[in-house]
Amino acid sequence: MRTRLSAVLCAALVAALAHVPAAHAAVPPYQDPALPVVARVTDLLSRMTLDDKLGQMTQAERASVTATEMTTYRLGSVLSGGGSAPTPNTAAGWADMYDGLQRGARATPLAIPMLYGSDAVHGHNNLVGATIFPHNIGLGATRDPALVEQIGRATAEEVTATGVDWTFAPCVCVARDDRWGRTYESFGERPELASDMTTVVTGLQGTTPGGPASVLATAKHYVGDGGTTGGDDQGDTALTEAQLRAVHLPPFRAAVERGVGSVMVSYNSWNGQKLHGHRYLITDVLKGELGFSGFVVSDWNGIDQIDGAPGFTGDEVARAVNAGIDMVMVPTEWKRFITLLRGEVQAGRVSMARIDDANRRILTKKIEFGLFERPLADRSYAATVGSAEHRALARRAVAESQVLLKNQGDVLPLAPTGKIFVAGRNADDIGNQSGGWTISWQGDSGPITPGTTVLRGIRDAVGSAGTVTYSRDGTGIDPSYKVAIAVVGETPYAEGQGDRPDGLALDPADLRTVDTLRAAGVPVVVVLVSGRPLDVAAQLPGWDALLAAWLPGTEGAGVADVLFGRHHPTGKLPVSWPATATQQPVNDGDGRTPLFPYGFGLTYATTEPSPPTVPGTPVAADVTATGMTLSWAASTDDEGVTGYEVYRENGATDVLVGRPTTNALTVTGLTPGTEYSFHVVARDADGNRSAPSAPVTVTTAEDDGGPGDGRCRVSYATNDWSTGFTATITITNTGTTALSGWRLGFTFPTADQRVVQGWSARWSQSGTQVTAVNETWNGALPAGASVGIGFNGTHGGANPRPSGFTLDGAPCTTA
Repeated sequence: MRTRLSAVLCAALVAALAHVPAAHAAVPPYQDPALPVVARVTDLLSRMTLDDKLGQMTQAERASVTATEMTTYRLGSVLSGGGSAPTPNTAAGWADMYDGLQRGARATPLAIPMLYGSDAVHGHNNLVGATIFPHNIGLGATRDPALVEQIGRATAEEVTATGVDWTFAPCVCVARDDRWGRTYESFGERPELASDMTTVVTGLQGTTPGGPASVLATAKHYVGDGGTTGGDDQGDTALTEAQLRAVHLPPFRAAVERGVGSVMVSYNSWNGQKLHGHRYLITDVLKGELGFSGFVVSDWNGIDQIDGAPGFTGDEVARAVNAGIDMVMVPTEWKRFITLLRGEVQAGRVSMARIDDANRRILTKKIEFGLFERPLADRSYAATVGSAEHRALARRAVAESQVLLKNQGDVLPLAPTGKIFVAGRNADDIGNQSGGWTISWQGDSGPITPGTTVLRGIRDAVGSAGTVTYSRDGTGIDPSYKVAIAVVGETPYAEGQGDRPDGLALDPADLRTVDTLRAAGVPVVVVLVSGRPLDVAAQLPGWDALLAAWLPGTEGAGVADVLFGRHHPTGKLPVSWPATATQQPVNDGDGRTPLFPYGFGLTYATTEPSPPTVPGTPVAADVTATGMTLSWAASTDDEGVTGYEVYRENGATDVLVGRPTTNALTVTGLTPGTEYSFHVVARDADGNRSAPSAPVTVTTAEDDGGPGDGRCRVSYATNDWSTGFTATITITNTGTTALSGWRLGFTFPTADQRVVQGWSARWSQSGTQVTAVNETWNGALPAGASVGIGFNGTHGGANPRPSGFTLDGAPCTTA
């Protein structure tokens, strides 16, 4: 495979060079933007020494590296840790720092530019004065992928102004236990919600990588970080592979389909094995099955956790790189990493093929994103930092993210007249309302960056029409006020320090503040500023209204917009709200009854959301050994229904198998002779979901052996989207003798079905005939053994299953 690939790439390079004008003859091919990216990368790789290649795979923290060291060690990347910023912490200060380090990188013999990474997770949040958008949990409540894409675009512009060309965002984790300290970094508890919000990738990178303000995005943390036992940060995700694939993998598939440039590996373990050393999940699933063509980066010193002992070793370095990590984040001990990796290569424990593959992936993104042509900071975007346009977008996002959970007596919306009392430690605090990952890693209370507090937004909404009195602890209120607003909740935290294994109760100081307001006998509106649902069930009966504001960021006026009716609440819960302190974890579909269910949210137009009616019981047709077609009677209010969700019942965890827009779905990839139960849920445009339909139970047909001669069995499953699909094939040698090499053949039913990119085999296609030939490493197939292969493909709107599977020319049975 490698020999053939090299020949193809060399041929492409020769062909490209044959068309280079004479005027460009002196320019090395890798520096010529007129040449194809693959030709430029191939040429550059051929010129690189081992030192060059090791440097490209190394990422150091800005405070631990100098421009001179960038040159000496050929470093390929630098990052800012949370809160790590230059002095002064301004756009110009960042750009000056970036340009200095970039000049050091460009002073190497091959002048390869660096990539600079930063956690711009809700705006350019390390930069004082930047627009700080709501954290992801609030954006999940908006159910507005187009808005999220706009936020990505605005963030990219502000990031570009500082020179930074890579952000460690978005987090597409699926938070399944709110006690986890990173819950607010998740868009919600369901995989389809996080998948929908991968539009932010397009916003960050632009429609064309390398275009104006195009910033490399990162899907993180791969995979299962939101599913650890007890919500333990960096803990163990104890799930079957089917559960991991159903809940935590889909958002990464969606991000890959959107062309995300990098993926960051998670700290967590999966059933006891650390992800940083997990070859199957990184290489086989992410790079192979999902077809990810970008590069994989480790998390902060993540390789040091592979063996469970402090201090990373050569063995850990080899295991991480061989697992498929292409760039390693070693903030302070990056020199030691280079030394250890060189030793592993020289000892033959890491192959040069693996080193070249990592470099090819990294260099491809550097060229695609235009770093060779535009290596220095683009200061023309400086005016976008904290601009009025971006702050208006953030204010709109805040308003859309508010979820109204209670509104007794229609106390909301408020009229901006009369006497209004405001209390609570989160009412007048930019730091508290922005949360963690704001200016510093864990965040901080106080005026840490310019913005509008919730209190300021309330005062501006009232203006001269009424009066607003503020007391942090609620003292001074009396019955003359028409309403009291308590802005309470959490103070800033990030991962680790944010874990709450003992529960999510409100702080005693907040409870005392609300009780003080209630004692005055006036209606009390509680605005909860938090990164997750808190335990409020016992107190809720005494509150007149409850508004979940999440972590809104710098534009607190968006909260006031909802309180005073300038924007009616449209937000829907991205997570289930626990009914008791001991109910965690609680998630949609787990059979438990939360205080407020996933998707709940009141409006001012109606005091209760009106979910769609329940669809009819599904009916199964065309039942085969591996699939069937389900159809059901549409909801009676079908005008309001925008689609359906079909679930396969699996004990306490239902598995989403499809989201059709019509009342039918073809289900594939099932096991022959197995009983399955399915139910259907209807959705409307506001994100409301009906109760589940009555289930249908169906048993797939037994595998009758098909037309094969007993030598092989093939299973074929696909994941389809609008114009493409990923196919996974398992070949089983059911004969009595071992195979020392194999050739699989099959026929596509339509001419527009094409193999685009394959893995674990050498793929070719002629017309509708497809052939896959074994690689050298998987050609031996003993009797009874199986091998998995796959490919990404395109289709013209329909993707029927292929037929006529053969192995070495003999027909195969199909499962």
